[in-house]
Amino acid sequence: MNKNEKAEIIAEAKGLIENSTALYLTDYSSINVADISDIRNQFRKEGVNYKVFKNTLFKLALEESGKFDKLANHLVGMTGFAFASTNPVAPAKIIKKYFDASQKLSLKACYIENEYFDGAKLNELAALPSKQELIAALMSSLNSPASGIVRTIAAVMRELVSVVDEVSKKKAA
Repeated sequence: MNKNEKAEIIAEAKGLIENSTALYLTDYSSINVADISDIRNQFRKEGVNYKVFKNTLFKLALEESGKFDKLANHLVGMTGFAFASTNPVAPAKIIKKYFDASQKLSLKACYIENEYFDGAKLNELAALPSKQELIAALMSSLNSPASGIVRTIAAVMRELVSVVDEVSKKKAA
């Protein structure tokens, strides 16, 4: 590989690093090509970009970007990189699902936003709700008080109508 090719790879990795809100490092040793293709498809469906770079070139890209500095210590062995920009917990869910099924594709470490997590935190990360789930829960809790107020007003109106109806029946008798 010549200098220009290395520079292009470093620039690509740096671009992915800078445009990601989350970066996951995985150990993909002993995974066959068919399984890696399946994993990539699962990542792609969630808007996650899964790539493999040479560790030394990726380390240079990390240094140039100035982000995710603690990941450099984990650049050993066969390392796959999952870059997420819209759903930062999606890679954790996919990695956990695959790891639970086959005991392969383990998490080395990751960054979500500016927070570093060791690979031992995979179960906790995979249990986090996605951004869409959080928004739905928030909207539901915001909607609950409004629904309660509407029901209370409707109940008062029903009672008022009932009282007026009873009064009119008494006056008619």
